[in-house]
Amino acid sequence: MKILHGLLLAVLALYTNTVKAEFVDLVAKIKPSVVGVGIHTPTSRPQNILHGTGFVIGDGHYVVTNAHVLPTELDDNLLQKMAVFIGSGKEAMVREAEIVVTSPLYDLAILKLSGAALPAMTLADEQFRGDGTYIAFTGFPIGAVLGLYPVTHRGIISSTTPTVVPAQTAGQISLKMLKRMRNPYLAYQLDATAYPGNSGSAMYDMKTGEVLGIINKVFVQTTKEDVISKPSGITYAIPVKYLHQIIKENKIKW
Repeated sequence: MKILHGLLLAVLALYTNTVKAEFVDLVAKIKPSVVGVGIHTPTSRPQNILHGTGFVIGDGHYVVTNAHVLPTELDDNLLQKMAVFIGSGKEAMVREAEIVVTSPLYDLAILKLSGAALPAMTLADEQFRGDGTYIAFTGFPIGAVLGLYPVTHRGIISSTTPTVVPAQTAGQISLKMLKRMRNPYLAYQLDATAYPGNSGSAMYDMKTGEVLGIINKVFVQTTKEDVISKPSGITYAIPVKYLHQIIKENKIKW
């Protein structure tokens, strides 16, 4: 029995180490596809302001992020441009980008990059993934505070849940909730903690690296938890199904 127990422990240790090594390789492969999204102001200090995270898809020229991450306005007098930041740390570079399409409903946006193509992530199919699916996301938590250094978090899909829940009283219904009730949809609830700078990060399958959803720390939470006086630390993600839908509806050739 002792010998058998020892063999089982050895096999388990080997399996665990293999899984860890595979995930390390996967994160290294994904990092070049992760970008920062924000504003570049050549006449100001600091020149670069990071608003959130994005990830590259398609032919390497398209970037997906949350719509709320995009700048609301740019100052022409200061020569401000919407920018995508690639690389990390001192090696980071600035690329100009233009908005291809935004979806206020799903809080998603697709940008087109100038310059050479970047490594792209693969989108999973439109099927919802089950509770307990192991996921990870790589992005820039708390934005510029921690700098342009990609950070990876991992966890599971805890639930697939509506973006709006019924309010107990009329006084709890906000304008945001009313608008969302007209077009309710499902979002993933995660057990991993994201921060505002993670908004727009790809939520991917820990085994395959396929994008299963897009982290949304602000938009979904403010509506779904509108009746809570102190919003929880729960993280949500927009299923990739809706990104596929936006790409098809706008006939984006990527």
